[in-house]
This record gives sequence, structure tokens and C-alpha cells, in this order.
Amino acid sequence: MADTRIDQDVARSGSFTSSAVTHAGTANRLNEDGFVNRPDLGLWAVADGAGGHESGEVASAEVVSSLQTIEPGLSAAEMLVEVRSRLEQAHSRLLEAASQRGPDVLMATTVVVLLARDDHFACLWAGDSRAYLLRGHSLTRITRDHSLVQALVESGTITEGEAIGHPHANVITRAVGADGDPLELEKRTGQLQVGDRLLLCTDGLCKTLPEEQLLELLSGDGDSGAERLVAAALTAKVNDNVTAITISFGTDQAAAIDVTTVNASIPTMPKDA
Repeated sequence: MADTRIDQDVARSGSFTSSAVTHAGTANRLNEDGFVNRPDLGLWAVADGAGGHESGEVASAEVVSSLQTIEPGLSAAEMLVEVRSRLEQAHSRLLEAASQRGPDVLMATTVVVLLARDDHFACLWAGDSRAYLLRGHSLTRITRDHSLVQALVESGTITEGEAIGHPHANVITRAVGADGDPLELEKRTGQLQVGDRLLLCTDGLCKTLPEEQLLELLSGDGDSGAERLVAAALTAKVNDNVTAITISFGTDQAAAIDVTTVNASIPTMPKDA
């Protein structure tokens, strides 16, 4: 019988309150997910390991431990450079470790990282772990999947509806530790407003729960957003590892000032180099 206990990590610093949960899921499998929950640094990350035979667990742990040890005191620009550098170093180490295990060994992980300073954020990612922004009653996906199915959708080969449950839904086209050097990270930036909430999650969550349910659960009161989301995925019999981080910007009292105004001005988040 699967273990459905949920251990939530809640942290607060400055204008940010965040909660993080990771769970192996209901299929009695090894948990190859990991997370970083550091509002004191303005740094959050989720990683979903791939490769099998514990290689995925090693890969996600490599990324998490690398980011977790960043020292405080960096400016926003310095933090962005440091995160990129550490992910590139983790990428190189995983490629080397895989080559030592054999020619066909893969030790890779998706990653989605959120950096926030004052009311600005930057999101870096590789793979199909996602970031969302909840503003008022609207949920906007910040990231786009680096996956075979997403490429098929963008080329017009299949529709968004056909992508759901596609037999190649788990094939990713970018990852830390996957073939290719240097590491390719995509980046988007945006501005936060008081009352905004952000979600970082592995595909175990977003492929199990529809976005309408993500919006509803993320909109709930209190600091237990990640716990609510993971509990709902377990209730839905998620057959993958599942990890979620929810991040609230500003106080609960201030967040209720003017939902209509907040909802009317979702920021444009262009792709940056």
C-alpha cells in the first residue's frame, strides 16, 4: 500500500511565504524529484530526475544540492549568473558520471528555477517541469514544455487536446545532464504584484490535475497550497512522483485589496536570451 503521508516545508522571508512538498506518488516507486525552498535567497527550484535505476534520483539531487548551497548576499544579477553557472557545472558533472557508468547510461533531470528580488522575478528551466502565475482569478503558465509532444503541438502536427495522454508524453527534449553541451536553459521574466502566487511543479502534478483544478487549489487560503495540490494528486492516483512549491508575494491582508485591478493586468513575460 502506498504511503500517502505528506510532509510540508514552509518558509518565510521578507515579502515571500512558500510551501514545498514532494511525494513518491501512489505507484510505490522511488522518488526521483527534489526541491529548493529558500525565500531568504529569493530562490526556489523543482527537479524531476530521469534515467532509471536510481540515476534520476542522483541527477535531481545533484541539481538541488548545487543550488541549495548558494551563499546569501548576492545582487539579483549576481544570483542569476550564479544559478546559471551552478546548473552548467551540474550538467557537466552528470555527463561525466554517466559516461563512467557506461555508453548508454542517462543521468539527467528537468529543472525549473524561480528567482525573485523585490517585485521582479526570473524563471529558468529545462524540460517539462512547470511554473505558473496566479493573479486574481487567472492562472498563467510561465514556462513551455521542452518535450516531443510540445514540439508536435507547436508544429501543428497534433492539437493541445491530442497532446493529453499522448504515448510520447514523457519524452523531453532538454534536461540537465542530457546529451548536448552547453546546457540550454530558457528564461522568462516578469513583475509581481501584491497577492500574486506562483507554482513550481513536476509533471506528476500538472499531468494529473487539470489547470482549472490547479487554479482552484492554488487560490485557497493559508500557507498549505503545496500540501493541497499534492494531496489532490494522490487522491487522483498519480502514478508518478509529484512535487509542488507554492510562493505567495505580499501579505494575505494586502492581497485582498483589489482582485479586479490585479486580475486586469497580468504581465507580459517575453522570452529572454
